[in-house]
Amino acid sequence: MRIVVAITGASGSIYAQRLLDRLDPNEHEIHVILSSYANAVIAEELPGGLELQEGVTQHGLKSMNVPFASGSNPADAMVVIPCSMGTLGRIAHGTSEDVLLRTADVTLKEKRRLILVPRETPLSLVHVKNFELLLLAGATLVPANPSYYTRPASVEELADTVVARVLDHLGIHNDAMPRWREEPSG
Repeated sequence: MRIVVAITGASGSIYAQRLLDRLDPNEHEIHVILSSYANAVIAEELPGGLELQEGVTQHGLKSMNVPFASGSNPADAMVVIPCSMGTLGRIAHGTSEDVLLRTADVTLKEKRRLILVPRETPLSLVHVKNFELLLLAGATLVPANPSYYTRPASVEELADTVVARVLDHLGIHNDAMPRWREEPSG
């Protein structure tokens, strides 16, 4: 599967890192795009910076010279994680001024999987209306709302409760977290 992972300037870079850690570039073609403010937030939140596995391709935000910026060669799936409300609003309204937004637009119009992981609170009516537009257009919204029933022992384990749901919606089997009422293996 060809998967585009877009990272915006919303807080929550750990979600993107944990997702990228769990996507195997030997099994999937992985592409990464960072918004204009993503690097500033990554510098604050990930002391070692964003770590990409060998085989993952990163693209510049302003380059439209990528195959998945065209409906004739779309990605199979795109995840925007974390997704700022500004990016979410621009996707909801179809602006395509950079490769991140154009890829999201193509993903929607070609009816491929577009998964947005918004990380904002509280929400305004504008945010909710943008959620509605995206849901009607076929996007999947997976808010960065971690679960606690697994009693996560670290920030990474807490982030994995959201990442597991993203992987589920990508159709990728994972063991990022124990499932509700799942019997322990062994």
